[in-house]
Amino acid sequence: MTEFDLRFQVPATVTAQAAQRTLYWPTTGTGSYNTPLGPRLGHLGPVRQPNADLFRLAAMVYAADRSVPRQAGRVNWTRRSFELTVPVLGDAESWNSIAHELARLLDFLSGDEWRLTFRRTRLPRESIPDNQHRDAERVVLMSGGADSAIGAFLARTHPEPHVLVSHVGATSISPIQREVAARIRDLRSTGSVQHHRQVRFTRSQTQPGGHRFRNENSTRTRSFLFLALGLAVASLNDVPLWIPENGFASLNPPLGPDQLGSLSTRTTHPWFLTELSRLARQVGATAEITNPFARQTKGEMFRWLADEIGDDKITGDFLSVTNSCAHTSRRWLGVTAQHHCGTCFGCLVRRASFAAASLPDTSTYVSDSWPNDRVKSQLQNASVLPSIRGFVARGIRVSDIAAMRLPDGYSASEARDLCTRGASELALLT
Repeated sequence: MTEFDLRFQVPATVTAQAAQRTLYWPTTGTGSYNTPLGPRLGHLGPVRQPNADLFRLAAMVYAADRSVPRQAGRVNWTRRSFELTVPVLGDAESWNSIAHELARLLDFLSGDEWRLTFRRTRLPRESIPDNQHRDAERVVLMSGGADSAIGAFLARTHPEPHVLVSHVGATSISPIQREVAARIRDLRSTGSVQHHRQVRFTRSQTQPGGHRFRNENSTRTRSFLFLALGLAVASLNDVPLWIPENGFASLNPPLGPDQLGSLSTRTTHPWFLTELSRLARQVGATAEITNPFARQTKGEMFRWLADEIGDDKITGDFLSVTNSCAHTSRRWLGVTAQHHCGTCFGCLVRRASFAAASLPDTSTYVSDSWPNDRVKSQLQNASVLPSIRGFVARGIRVSDIAAMRLPDGYSASEARDLCTRGASELALLT
């Protein structure tokens, strides 16, 4: 069991033992995070207190996930155990009353074991500016990936003013997010008012005192941080949050008998979103969450966008500037923000979706032209294409659907039909 606590003042001396179990988030100076945000999230404006508490939980989960390697010996996906003590400004008893259920959600999200305890705390003061977007009636998460870009375009076709929120982890993705937003404005010049807000938040490489973090690259919980950030911005006007993701990836069907899911995020899984929204509302947070593409495959989303734009080439060019790769910014693999590895789940679903929608794909994939044998070996060994081929050959089984946690109103027959359509798109890769 790995324990983490969160403190808002950095002591004069940080021991190696303290650095292993304490995260630091001061309002000024060096801490455990690289971000303009203080622990009250004052930089965003007058965020509702429970939403700031939720974001601090997500920040701790994200840092813990990043700091405990999954690999043990030759096993890359060991189940880890975490115990977090989470400081909240609000009623700790209310948070502790849902702690077990929140931990169960995190178990589902990352495949690990989580234990949560909430403690009431006092937070340092921060400067809190006025709400910058008082007109916003919706918040839309926009990562720079294809699905979120289509969601941002869809929001532009609706009359309500809204805010696109982008989490900046790797700084190289920031220009892509801005380009996607700019292209949407050009493609839908008469659309609704669309603000764009980018927020940098990463875990530092080292702790105060120079103690280096251990590092885990899988970060299944990063999208929970993104979701909590979107809800924090939504809380400024108490408006709904859109988290656009194709429904097939959201259901996360297992690619094989030894895999819990397709290796994509579970943060948009309909059960996860429903449960998180329910629990967050219990502590008073803004938490109306919608996935507008929950019943569509990625290829169907691509085709919808092309029909809306009315030009397949323009649509293909637009989608090709988005980034869907799990290995973005791993330059030693030849993968930059403008490139895709071509072997991860995100890349392969993307390629299949372009084909299913009959759209030109001008994305650059490293796997189409290996820069050297070392990169070829690394990416081929990590490729999920063999698993996808096995998944397509096996077909969607009743047991796959029965194992899914579906919320009320989402029938097993609907889930099976969606997964069958998604598998048909993946078959285009084989």
